[in-house]
Amino acid sequence: MRSTSNPVFRNLPERGNGGYATFGSAAAGGAQAVQNFERPQYSQVEPTTPGRAITIDDVVTKTGITLAVLTVTAVLSYALVLGNPGLMVPFVIGGGLIGLVLVLVATFGRKSDNPAIVLAYAVAEGFFLGALSFMFANLVVGGANAGVLISQAVLGTFGVFFGMLVVYRTGAVRVTPRLTRMVVGALIGVLVLALGNLVASFFIDGGLGLRDGGPIAIIFSLVCIGIAAFSFLLDFDAADQLIRAQAPERAAWGVALGLTVTLVWLYVEILRLLSYFQND
Repeated sequence: MRSTSNPVFRNLPERGNGGYATFGSAAAGGAQAVQNFERPQYSQVEPTTPGRAITIDDVVTKTGITLAVLTVTAVLSYALVLGNPGLMVPFVIGGGLIGLVLVLVATFGRKSDNPAIVLAYAVAEGFFLGALSFMFANLVVGGANAGVLISQAVLGTFGVFFGMLVVYRTGAVRVTPRLTRMVVGALIGVLVLALGNLVASFFIDGGLGLRDGGPIAIIFSLVCIGIAAFSFLLDFDAADQLIRAQAPERAAWGVALGLTVTLVWLYVEILRLLSYFQND
């Protein structure tokens, strides 16, 4: 199996060969900033317990459930912060950190197919995104219509998702080891730059200029959006490979988690980019 830029696919179980309709043969009904570098080949072992193999319907259903929980929680978070702005910072910091911890637990604890962890991540990120959306729409962007800004970010996020799904299904861009290395390399570069900008911001006002709303910041956000978009191709391919290999049905939760992680990152980058133009 090819590598993916998403860590939560790395430890999903695999079973046997052959079987079901693949991820690229039907439209998914839902949707990954933690990303992965390399994933080893799965060993071909017989399952220790019987169970149904994963299908495209499982992927669509579990992803839909995860996104529904995230959306409802985000709306609740926004409403709570609207009524009490003092909750904004705790929700942003707390939700973001809890979400990160849960992804790390799922990845390194080999629990990416655990529905409790996946849904807990959706709740944590829901509080994070709701509060972050309030912050960008009402504080970062002065006087902007909050509903318009958030709606544009949501539409842009799912527009990119479904666009890349079409690209994957039609084979316009094939997922090859070379493409994987390119996406992973670009991802590492973005992470290094982001960390460098954070460290520099402690000593220089605006850091390296990657998040100050200027031309460099706009270019950086566009690059991040592009990398997130191509990460979807790698995630689709990883899900496709799991379905072909007849991985256990519970692996669909890991696919849902991986796609949601990418969607969250993409939404934040699009929201940030839109805020730059609103400020102008």
